[in-house]
Amino acid sequence: MTVPAEHGIRHVGVVIPAHNEERHLAAALTAVRTAVDTLNAARPGVSVRVVVVLDACTDRSGTIARTFAAADARFAVQDVDFRNVGGTRREGIRAVLAGAAARDVPDTQAWIANTDADSRVPPHWLTRQVELADAGSDAVLGSVEPDRNGMDAGLVRAWHARHHLREHHPHIHGANLGVRASAYLAAGGFPAAESGEDRSLVKALRSSGAVISATDTNRVVTSGRLEARAPRGFAGYLLALALGSSGGNVQA
Repeated sequence: MTVPAEHGIRHVGVVIPAHNEERHLAAALTAVRTAVDTLNAARPGVSVRVVVVLDACTDRSGTIARTFAAADARFAVQDVDFRNVGGTRREGIRAVLAGAAARDVPDTQAWIANTDADSRVPPHWLTRQVELADAGSDAVLGSVEPDRNGMDAGLVRAWHARHHLREHHPHIHGANLGVRASAYLAAGGFPAAESGEDRSLVKALRSSGAVISATDTNRVVTSGRLEARAPRGFAGYLLALALGSSGGNVQA
């Protein structure tokens, strides 16, 4: 199915929440910038805005993000004090929606691409999401894999034994999730939750009848650290796996 021309994507907003991510943020933003360049080259009529939302940062994350923004007008930085990834994502998306409205882009033609400050997206990350959106998807659930660098080899094997990355996979990751603005609003947006905000949004999207694609064609590499920033998040899952647990109800 191809969406009507009036629903084709004209504006993309990338939202990146960050809380004390000075170790990973520069690499994350460099990867996103490459993805934006790739989209601009392939689809010059699509405008792009990257919003880095700094949540209660006390390290050099702010300096790193503002250096990118000073060098590239497509990047913007916001400071919040939510200490809450769901609220931080919501704030970034609010800015994306305002930017789309300022360009007279309707919600049906605006796309919200979400990733994390400890993750590296591939160069075709945005172009693939826009392709799927223009083919009829209201949301795109991408896959992720932990960064092998610095990870215990046994933990890497254990993770891959439990995660078969393929098309139509069952996984949901805030580090690789795109959604049409109209579908996001109809679903009520991300809840202001400390964790699980991505799964809550997808549950609401499904209930609202949104067309959802799950794909492994734009896989994101995310940090393999075991120190959790969000309860029941990806790092918490890896820690549980490292300790010999299946991770309980954590879905990663």
